[in-house]
Amino acid sequence: MEHLLSLSRAARLIGVTRGALQKKIQNGEMPSFDGTVKVEDLLAAYPDAQLENNIEFDRVRHIKERAFGKRVFERALPEAEVLAARVTELSTELANSQTQVRQFNVLLDRLRNRLGEIEGQCKDEMKSAMADFRAWLKDEASAAMEPGYLNPLAVRDSILRVMAAHVRVLPSGHDFFIDGQDSILEGALRAGIPLNYGCSNGNCGLCKAKVVSGQIKKIRHHDYVISETQQSQGYVLLCSNTAMTDVEIEAPVAGSVQDIPFQQISAKVKAIEPLSHNMALLHLQTPRTSRLRFLAGQYATLQLGKSLSADLPIASCPCDDRNLHFHVRRLPGNLFSDYVFNQLKRNEVVDVEGPQGEFILQEKSPRPLYFIAFDTGFAPIKSLIEHAMSLDAAEAIHLYWIGSDVDSIYMPNMGRAWADALDNFSFSSRVTGYDLRAVSGKRETNLRAMLEEIIEGRPDLRAGDVYLAGPESAVMVAENFFLGLGLPKSRVFSSLV
Repeated sequence: MEHLLSLSRAARLIGVTRGALQKKIQNGEMPSFDGTVKVEDLLAAYPDAQLENNIEFDRVRHIKERAFGKRVFERALPEAEVLAARVTELSTELANSQTQVRQFNVLLDRLRNRLGEIEGQCKDEMKSAMADFRAWLKDEASAAMEPGYLNPLAVRDSILRVMAAHVRVLPSGHDFFIDGQDSILEGALRAGIPLNYGCSNGNCGLCKAKVVSGQIKKIRHHDYVISETQQSQGYVLLCSNTAMTDVEIEAPVAGSVQDIPFQQISAKVKAIEPLSHNMALLHLQTPRTSRLRFLAGQYATLQLGKSLSADLPIASCPCDDRNLHFHVRRLPGNLFSDYVFNQLKRNEVVDVEGPQGEFILQEKSPRPLYFIAFDTGFAPIKSLIEHAMSLDAAEAIHLYWIGSDVDSIYMPNMGRAWADALDNFSFSSRVTGYDLRAVSGKRETNLRAMLEEIIEGRPDLRAGDVYLAGPESAVMVAENFFLGLGLPKSRVFSSLV
């Protein structure tokens, strides 16, 4: 086991989020070294980790079953060849360690013999001291070779290295794990890391990257041709290869909306599901060879035929770029809404253009995250929260859903499931009793009082990042409220839905 662990690996071994580790580091409870931690410091900070050997695996399973379901990821064993490669690597390390132990024993024997020779040449007083030293050395060496305390993290790390390969991205420093039979690209997207890619099917070459170290395996055929020169330099397509061992790759990571290209894709309706009497979930599925690349919180333009269109927030996570979710509100008289609720059928083609918008997660912020959704503002908020969960880096996530009426909070079970599954997540909802699309006068006073209640229950909110989404009337009141508390504009983010 490595002396130093990345925060991602350490978090998996202990069964906490990276954000929880970062908080301990910031509070001075655990030292770090260039984004890594020592095993002994990790055990000192989490002594109870010695009592459970499956915390991380149970946590991930719990999140998957209770919050994400099959859509976010399905964990499976890697294929036999990959498992064999990882077991072989561990076996090689074990053999090397055993060889080093044997060499160490030979060296100790030679040292004791040499000390015996020196002892024979010493005078009485020095001879006694040398004899005592030889006896001490023998006892210490014997004690060191006795089976002693078994580091639980060493055992768990060995299991983790068989189950999941660790990938580090250069020069950004991002890292993630490859679970099951995912490609390197799929593993990155599931971890919320926006590597460059296009078709995800081996045709465009946009996901080409250089393997710096480690062993990879081609799992899918690709038509894109990599030159012999680049092959010799270690270039591969991330969509067509998986990691057999821990690897390092050189690959660009999107850092802003400017890094995401504008796309035009024809998707098909996979499902239309009622969320309430006036809300529907529109589930579109893109072709396998043409997926929508976007950042959480952005929106897209949906086109039905030549005349019906709408700009809607993407309500799903970029980690599943082929399945796009949109929350459509019933608006009598609105041609797009009427068509979705009354005529749109499964497998019908919907043209998607985008992505657009700058309402995205500030991933490098170490602060707690506060999300306040007004009515249908839950759609982009949901995307941001799922992205934050996939990054596993937030210190704490708090969701407040304020609705015009009870039906406006149309997916309350999702917030409750997140709160049940994650220790660092809280959810609460409130109903105003009036239309949040028209907030003024007494309504504004009432809404500000509601926001005051939130502040009273979360005094640390002033130290967090606040994300607001919903009708302009409500969002503007909330934005002015939080700016009035002294929060800088750089920590209050708004999206008008």
